[in-house]
Amino acid sequence: MQKRLTSLDAFRGFTVAAMIMVNFPGNSDFVFFTLRHSIWNALSFTDQVAPFFLFIIGVSIHFAYSNKSSQEKPSLYKKIILRALKIFAIGMFLNLMPTFDLSEIRWTGTLHRIAIVFLICSIIALHTNWKQQLIILTTLLLAYWFIMTRIPYPGEGKVMLEPGKNIAAYIDSLYLPGTMWQKTWDPEGILSIVPTCCTTLIGMLTGKIMKSELPENLRLNYLMILGVGMSILGYFVGLSFPVNENIWSSSFVLVTGGFACLIFASMYFIFDVLPYSKYSKIGVVFGVNAITAYVLGDLLGLVFYGIKIGGNSINMHFFNYFNQLGVLPELISLIYALLFVSIVSIPCWILYKKRIFIKV
Repeated sequence: MQKRLTSLDAFRGFTVAAMIMVNFPGNSDFVFFTLRHSIWNALSFTDQVAPFFLFIIGVSIHFAYSNKSSQEKPSLYKKIILRALKIFAIGMFLNLMPTFDLSEIRWTGTLHRIAIVFLICSIIALHTNWKQQLIILTTLLLAYWFIMTRIPYPGEGKVMLEPGKNIAAYIDSLYLPGTMWQKTWDPEGILSIVPTCCTTLIGMLTGKIMKSELPENLRLNYLMILGVGMSILGYFVGLSFPVNENIWSSSFVLVTGGFACLIFASMYFIFDVLPYSKYSKIGVVFGVNAITAYVLGDLLGLVFYGIKIGGNSINMHFFNYFNQLGVLPELISLIYALLFVSIVSIPCWILYKKRIFIKV
């Protein structure tokens, strides 16, 4: 049995910490460009956080569900479906906070997407080998590219890849229930489930490499080659289907999948091959209770951003104080976000020290 990869927990944890950091700035009107989601075609630091987490889920899926016997599968179906439902339910709970107004309910979001992709890719893992997964990945990427870049937008008579005017947005306008994130379209809609599954499939193939009996140096070489190769391929695909998180374009899948491979390989080398695992501790503290940390961020956000003290929330008191001292507004927002992550880390650290790992 292979030992637990410190690098996987660390990568998961650093990614969750990054999620919290970009979600809770000091003042959302003053944020460095790369710490915002791109408005449309582009790639910021923030754009890469969600695909990194889905990539990590893929690696974990391979470790958990690959090579299972037919006798084990029936019980695994129940666990997989139950876990997906619990993650989706938590996502709905967070969407409804703090008013719990059912008239403005949104049925999509980060945890919702994670739940759906986890369910689909886990079932794929139970019934396919790595070669079949590679075929599925390639087929889905090509199919999504064709649908988005070759099918004209209804009523316009031409292909469109604009906000709210693309095939993914059109399908959402017909079939996606509830309130959409951008009113007329949603970045986490129905059709984009296809490419997000591809991101997780890349993680599953990476997990295959990591679980193999190959020597450590060969695993690293394969991960580096895979990472560089996908990044370059994503660049060229992007010439016809631009890198875009909002529609999770095929080029976006390849570029972010390539970057994820390179970062994971780097962490594997530093934390698992070299004797520097102690430096992974901050990431591991978040990583072993990843969903819990994410939920804690949203719950604490109600306190730090929702409660008014002297007419302003805590984050705005912090921002206004340092803004009056002449500190760069974007820097104030970043410092506050890092402090907020530090506050969230306290209960995560307590759970870690007590060896309490909350499994969803």
